[in-house]
Amino acid sequence: MNAPTFPTESASLRLPGPVGDLETAVDLPEGPAQPIIAIVCHPLPTEGGTMHNKVVTMAARALRESGIATVRFNFRGTGASHGQFDHGQGESDDLRTVARWVREQRPEAQLWLAGFSFGSYVTIKCAAELQPGMLISIAPPAAGRNWDFGAITLPDCPWLIIQGDADEIVEPQAVYDWVESIRPQLRLAPELVRMPDTSHFFHRRLMDLRGAIKTAIRPYLPNPVAD
Repeated sequence: MNAPTFPTESASLRLPGPVGDLETAVDLPEGPAQPIIAIVCHPLPTEGGTMHNKVVTMAARALRESGIATVRFNFRGTGASHGQFDHGQGESDDLRTVARWVREQRPEAQLWLAGFSFGSYVTIKCAAELQPGMLISIAPPAAGRNWDFGAITLPDCPWLIIQGDADEIVEPQAVYDWVESIRPQLRLAPELVRMPDTSHFFHRRLMDLRGAIKTAIRPYLPNPVAD
């Protein structure tokens, strides 16, 4: 199957991936558009994570309200995407495929990467290779036994990390310690936003997440955004 063209209005589509179709949703901003397309990656599929996760959709909404087109997709074996879960390896190939499609279709646009939980692991893992204009990591599982953050080549780009202080799945202090440990290795220090009284899935704090993203990315938007 040939890859579809990038849509001129919000649409659902299927991209040919490494092991079959990848279920994909492209959403365009309603207002003035920035020359940016952001791929937003979802949490762990084996725990019910999909591109329709409310943290993922809120992050995408915040980006679109800032003028950025968003691309969400289901990793292999999730929703209507073909294949089966591959512990971050195949999922990285899925992200590379989507990023290549975005760049082929919209070469004039910056590529940004965003991810929540497992999705943040995959985007961080691929960021040095894909060289996004910005990286947004929400609740990255830096202390998880299954995800080797120590083996990752760190990205050289603006980087926003958002972590809830009351996260019951990702240990907040482990994330804060990890951020401090990588700062000396980076030309651009990541911006860490700590959200008090906030659980892993941002229950009752989704609007705060939206505001945190919009505020933090504003300095990196090519076109000024009115208050």
